[in-house]
Amino acid sequence: MMLRGKNVALSLLAVGGATVAGYLLRSRSSDGSIGQPKADVGARIVEEIPTEATVIDASSERLRELPGVGRAIRRAIRYDAREEWEHVTLEREGAWDIVDGLRRSLPYYESDDGHNGVYVRYDDRVVVLDAIGWARMEEPVQ
Repeated sequence: MMLRGKNVALSLLAVGGATVAGYLLRSRSSDGSIGQPKADVGARIVEEIPTEATVIDASSERLRELPGVGRAIRRAIRYDAREEWEHVTLEREGAWDIVDGLRRSLPYYESDDGHNGVYVRYDDRVVVLDAIGWARMEEPVQ
């Protein structure tokens, strides 16, 4: 009877250990069900500035605090991007904060005609900046 009790105890210990390991693995994978957040910052040169839009200078401290924004502006200027947007994609924690920062802490112009963004004077040109954020789902949503 003692041998049988030990076998049952060992079996319960093995099953319990497997259950705990399975729970830990599942909880870690469900935390990671959303992939790394990403933000895409785009910039293009504009000739016409909406009358209601506020134009800020590229040296703005708040603008310089946002990662990828300066690089997107310089790319737009370098490639003379007027029709197409020059993009900088950031994949890291806090990427969505860049989108929020651009849209909430700077004078973001929004209209129905598609000229949305932050208007920035860079030397003798004006570029418009905009950003989107997303995360790829790792598991299907049910």
